[in-house]
Amino acid sequence: MNAKTFSLTTDRIVEALGALRRTTPRIHCITNAVAQSFTANVLLALGAVPSMTIASEEVAGFASSADALLINLGTLDETRRLAIPIALRAAQEAKRPIILDPVFVNRSEIRCAFARNLLQQRPTLLRVNREEMAALFPSREPFEVLAEFGAILAMTGAEDVVGESGRTIRLGNGHPLLARVTATGCAGGAVIAAFLAVEPDPVIAAAVGVSVFNIAGEIAAERANGPGSLEPALLDALYLLDGEEISKRLNIIEQREGARA
Repeated sequence: MNAKTFSLTTDRIVEALGALRRTTPRIHCITNAVAQSFTANVLLALGAVPSMTIASEEVAGFASSADALLINLGTLDETRRLAIPIALRAAQEAKRPIILDPVFVNRSEIRCAFARNLLQQRPTLLRVNREEMAALFPSREPFEVLAEFGAILAMTGAEDVVGESGRTIRLGNGHPLLARVTATGCAGGAVIAAFLAVEPDPVIAAAVGVSVFNIAGEIAAERANGPGSLEPALLDALYLLDGEEISKRLNIIEQREGARA
């Protein structure tokens, strides 16, 4: 555990955001075809650097030299199916944080089985919604399941839950309009990966990533006229986000040690 106190605060988020903007970590994203461009722009607006290759002959070099790896299963075609295990092994050998986002595993048993196999390789963090978690591990308590794999959980929904067995943070930021623009959820996973690269406590890093993205989403939704103008407004909000807005908007429902969700 990080030597700092386990506590998500405005100062902690601002510190992590400043570290990200100073160090410009590169996040290698194996993500779905629909999300690639938007995810890259989100990372650039935030202050990180994206790389996106899925070619099996070069993905190991990209993943091992990146500061974090995102694996998103949104379009699990043959090229990505071959590249993902290669990238995961390379990132593990280089001791880089890895986030697994098993998009739509609740719609495909083949994809669900593939995601379970990836979890056996012990990624740093699993990002899911509640339907995806239920498909992966029916009738099991999420944090107990992930303790077997040594993974942090970031479970999204009307209320977001981040943590591990014994340490949880519940968050309430976000806006419904985010769900009306494709790839916002996938890009949110990349934001978490970026903060995993600069914040040594992975639970805090995940909570920072969720908070930063959702606060920017609230700001963007207030400025947008609808889904068409939300995307550029979200990029601007991420680029301009500062401590004043974070302090004003941060909605921590609960955080505690010794808790299970």
